[in-house]
Amino acid sequence: MKFGETLKSSLIKEYAYYYIQYDELKYSVKKGLSKNDDKWSNTLEEQFFNSLEKELDKVFNFVKLKHQEILRRMKEIQVLVNTTVENSKNATEEELEFYEEDFQDLEEELSDIIADVHDLNKFTRLNYIGFQKILKKHDKQTKFILKPIFQARLNAKAFYKDNYDSLIVNLSRLYDLVRTRGNPVKGDSSAGGSMQNFVRQTTKYWVHPDNITELKLIILKHLPVLVFNSNKEFEVEDSAITSIYYDNPEMDLYYGRLEKTEGAEAIRVRWYGGMSTETVFVERKTHREDWTGEKSVKARFPLKEKNVNDFMKGKFTVQNAFEKMRKDGKKSVQEIESLERLAQEVQYRVIKDRFRPVMRSFYNRTAFQLPGDARVRISLDTELTMVREDNFDGIDRTNGNWRRMDIGVNFPFANLAQRDVERFPYAVLEVKLQTQMGQEPPQWVKEMVSSHLVEAVPKFSKFIHGCATLLPEKIDLIPFWLPQMHVDIKKPKKDENYGIVRQRQLENGHGGEYDEEELMGSSSSGNNVNNNYGSVSFNESNNRIEELSDDDGSLISKIKTKFKQWTKPDNTFNKVPDGTTFDVKYTAPPGKRICVVVRVEPKVYFATERTYLSWLSISLIFGATAHTLLNYGDLTALITSTCFYITALLTILYSTGVYIFRVVNIRKKRAVRYDDQIGPRLVCAALALSVVVNFLFRMLK
Repeated sequence: MKFGETLKSSLIKEYAYYYIQYDELKYSVKKGLSKNDDKWSNTLEEQFFNSLEKELDKVFNFVKLKHQEILRRMKEIQVLVNTTVENSKNATEEELEFYEEDFQDLEEELSDIIADVHDLNKFTRLNYIGFQKILKKHDKQTKFILKPIFQARLNAKAFYKDNYDSLIVNLSRLYDLVRTRGNPVKGDSSAGGSMQNFVRQTTKYWVHPDNITELKLIILKHLPVLVFNSNKEFEVEDSAITSIYYDNPEMDLYYGRLEKTEGAEAIRVRWYGGMSTETVFVERKTHREDWTGEKSVKARFPLKEKNVNDFMKGKFTVQNAFEKMRKDGKKSVQEIESLERLAQEVQYRVIKDRFRPVMRSFYNRTAFQLPGDARVRISLDTELTMVREDNFDGIDRTNGNWRRMDIGVNFPFANLAQRDVERFPYAVLEVKLQTQMGQEPPQWVKEMVSSHLVEAVPKFSKFIHGCATLLPEKIDLIPFWLPQMHVDIKKPKKDENYGIVRQRQLENGHGGEYDEEELMGSSSSGNNVNNNYGSVSFNESNNRIEELSDDDGSLISKIKTKFKQWTKPDNTFNKVPDGTTFDVKYTAPPGKRICVVVRVEPKVYFATERTYLSWLSISLIFGATAHTLLNYGDLTALITSTCFYITALLTILYSTGVYIFRVVNIRKKRAVRYDDQIGPRLVCAALALSVVVNFLFRMLK
């Protein structure tokens, strides 16, 4: 679908007037060229630039106004939520019924704000794409290069760079308060942080950038955003997670993790927040095959950043690392001994196998989880970036340190050379479940992972992807998803009622269409809106709301604000098509092989041996039959026994070849056909032929 049609089918009807006039701009280019014999003049260029500037001002001012309106509504609703929660704590049973209505109204108001955040994010992304598209079309058709120049204007009025993370955190806290009626789940925010070894069932998905904010808003209606330190204001840096992965020049850890070898390890150093963090975590992930009866495990221990270099070289001993922990006595002796064993094993492995920093992964994580309850944990990693830390090409990027210091958490790391950085185009969603045997995941989780918002990518690994893309000269085996990176994962919406849908849309049942009264606003300047809780006067000049009380002086528990003074949009827009076709065929790049992991259990080896022994048993039967026929001593018996001897010999040779083929491919975990298509047929045919030959000779004799 062309972008003009996409814009018409995707725009929000209430915001219609404030979108970039993409079709008009495109038409002005076409009209200017047609009137001047396909020549674009400086006058036309100036007119086009002014038109773009006007559109940018319109979009920028609207986004700024809507953002301020949302922030104001957030402050107002926060006061109402806190007051309602506080007053409801000492309420009688009869009063609780009235407070229940208040909570329901507050929940509806918060849902409306959530929908506004979703709409504003969708609006900004669509308009930014529109500017990029029209600039590209202009430069291509007119031969005047405007895109680099106007990009500076876009950066000066970067309406598309608003970060909604802090807003989402506050929305999550308020929504959780209202949903739980002022009794949010309490517990350790680390959700099992005292456990050093933890196991989860994890599934991974890719999320298109257009769907990130909507997905966050959907999840926060079911799980609160996990905040580790609720005593401080949220900062963007708080969500940053950085990991330094270790490996050797042979890339042993990479191949082990890629091929899912039993006992394959990944060793990394991870820290949270900025580069000034004093404490880091040394982690080891160990892969276990299911047939072992064990689960894959991630274990880690804390270490001071200043001691990482000496620890990895063996100069800083394990005893030194845990000396203070023993003195503090905050952990049991058993826990400390377990950590020491882990540290000794990691230190020995790094020194023995000559591991060094190879690749860095950076992302901002939004985690959703009930505090102290790890049954459902969902994390969404955005701005995922992989950076080289190796010296395999003769350039020591870390300068002898355990990490390079020329970058921090300043995404998108513009100072790095292109060969050193891989910016992943999607967000990564991880759904981690700890459910009892036979227990089903929550219904909302099942609906989310089967929706159009996510694309399942089993066993996706940031470490594997980073190494495969940044170190192509060291890697000849690549993950299955790498050749498919060019395929757009954005999918059409399956269910019109799924996602962020305003409550009044569901109640009216018109699937997102608004009547004239809703579009134009139900109140005009100076009018009062009365409800059961009092009245609200609207002042359109400054978008401020004066709260009034009713006769008994009770608190107004719900405020409905609508500032819809916009022109009526066109209702003839096309809808997004129900389905799209994607090219799913892919091949490995030249000199590379795609790793398709084959699950091999011990019983597979035994089954292969049993099958081989069965073939040998059949061969012995053929041989015994041939030997028996020789006892007759005549020519016919000799010819028949010879046929059986040849059949026995061919059966042994064939079964041995098949056995070797299977064993080699099983050991290498190759995705080939292991069933026998022709062997049984050949044996039956040879046996039938031998019997027929014997019968014919006997009859002729």
